[in-house]
Parts: sequence; structure tokens; C-alpha cells
Amino acid sequence: MTDHALLLVNLGSPASTSVADVRRYLNQFLMDPYVIDLPWPLRRLIVSLILLKRPAQSAHAYASIWWPEGSPLVVLSQRLQRAITPLWQHGPVELAMRYGPLSIEKALLRLAGQGIKQVTLAPLYPQFADSTTTTVIEEAKRVVREHKLALKFATLTPFYDQPEYLDALVASAQPHLQQGFDHLLLSFHGLPERHLHKLDPSGHCLKGADCCKNASPQVLANCYRAQCLRSAELFAERVGLKPGQWSVSFQSRLGRAKWIEPYTEARLDELAKAGVKKLLVMCPAFVADCIETLEEIGDRGREQFQEAGGEELVLVPCLNEHPQWVSALKTLCERAPLAL
Repeated sequence: MTDHALLLVNLGSPASTSVADVRRYLNQFLMDPYVIDLPWPLRRLIVSLILLKRPAQSAHAYASIWWPEGSPLVVLSQRLQRAITPLWQHGPVELAMRYGPLSIEKALLRLAGQGIKQVTLAPLYPQFADSTTTTVIEEAKRVVREHKLALKFATLTPFYDQPEYLDALVASAQPHLQQGFDHLLLSFHGLPERHLHKLDPSGHCLKGADCCKNASPQVLANCYRAQCLRSAELFAERVGLKPGQWSVSFQSRLGRAKWIEPYTEARLDELAKAGVKKLLVMCPAFVADCIETLEEIGDRGREQFQEAGGEELVLVPCLNEHPQWVSALKTLCERAPLAL
């Protein structure tokens, strides 16, 4: 069968490091109602205010980590696409980004133009969130509906606890773990607390320190924080870390709303003041290195940790195109259930 395509989807990147391109990208990203889940007038007002200064700041940050070939996230995702193509023997492999030039719409139209009838849609997010997984699925639905495409979909579900993903994470991190360290910080992307509350029918969300550990299967299916903690626990078990050798935090806050805690910025200071000298940081919410890992942790986070008294912060690379991750992703995608 050669008419079953694979469509890999990641978050996205500006077309360049120019302020204009960064502003265009941030506007598209932040105006997504799954990202800032507020009524349109309020969302438009907030985003307009953000766009007064943020594009110039972000453009500088992007420029500091930009590669000669382009955006690290895009380049690494393209490498993943090339690596998995010979393993996916069912049809072509496409790459799209939810925001920016490499759109889902363009990718699906290309596939439909090739006579493709079935697509496995692969949002490259280990843990579920409306602002990542749901918005990819809804955008694919919109494109199919508006262009009347005759496509059937299978969709990769969140794989935060899948053995193939966890084993690949261990394999990719092992060289750094073997070099010795005082503490491992698993820093996940943050979310506003309201994103968790609105998906919690039980009403127990964030009501206590152990709410995520006691989450029912129904709640766990949609709880980003619980899934992050589960990924971290399973990883720590696999590499034999003891309590106290590792911890979890959440990064990339934006705006004044309350986000899930503990915050990575606060943990970096706490760990340095507690005597941690060599700190490893992993970012298991990302499968490819990007501005949030390379610049936020690798540059600003390292500087903050050292200023607080730490000596060395080592950023463990994301899965990127690690061979075991390529193989794991192929396996996960092949068993993705029909959806849409």
C-alpha cells in the first residue's frame, strides 16, 4: 500500500529572525483560541498589547540560536522526516507546522493532489494539551472540510507513557547521565491553570499536592500536568534515579495568569542555593530542540543558575533525530487509531 501518508506536525517557527516575521508568527500563534482561550475581543486586545514589544525581544532570542540552515526546530524536524521516510513504507512522509510557513493546509493539499486517501496525523507532542494536540487536529479538520478533501485520518495519540517513547528518551539522555551530575531537572512547557480546570470533569484538579498522582484514568487522559509527572516518574524509574536526585518544573510562562507550578525559573534558583553545582536539564515535552530549550534553558537558564551560585548547567538535547526515537515514532504511528 502506497496511498497511506504520514504527516508529522510540530509547533512552528518564524520564517526568519526579522521583527516583522516574528510579529507575524506570534500573532498567528497567540490568536489561536486553543492557545489563549479567551473571547475574541479580549484575546485580540491582549495579543495586540503583547505585539508592541514582544516581537523585538523574541527576534533577538531567535537570532541567538538560529542556525545557518534556518530555525533549529524546523531543521531538526526535517531531519526527522528524512530519517523516518525509508521506514514508513505505506506512502509519502510530509512535515508541517501548526504556525508559520510550513502549514498543515499546504501539506494536506499536496497529499490530496498526489491521490492520497489516508493520512496518519502525528502531532509531535508526548503529553496532551488543547494548545498543542487539539489545535493540530482541529486545523486538519478545517482544511478537510473547507477544501472538501476525500481523506481518512488516523491520529497519533499522546505517547507520554509508551515504552517506545520512554526507551528512546533514556537512550538519548544516557550519555549525559553517565557523565555524573548533582541533580536532574525535568522542565516541561507550562500551561495556564485554567487550561487544566476546564478539562477536569471531576473538579479535583489542583486541589492538593497529590491530585495528579491520584488522577483516575478518565482524568489522566486529558490532564497535561498529570501526564508530565507520569513521564518524569517513568523515566526516573528506567534510569534508576533515587528521590532527591531529580525534580519536575514548568517553563515558558506568558502573561499574568496563574500557570502550573513549580516554575522552572524558581527551581533553578532553589537548586543552586541548595548546593547543586552540576545540574542536568531535560525538556521532555519537546521532541526537537527549539527556542524554549536552546535559548530559554541553554542560554538564559544557564546564566541564571550560575548567577545563583551553581557552577554548570548542562542542557540534555531533545530526541531530535536519534535513531531509537525514529524507530519508536514509526511504531507509534503505525498503531495510531482511526480518528477525525
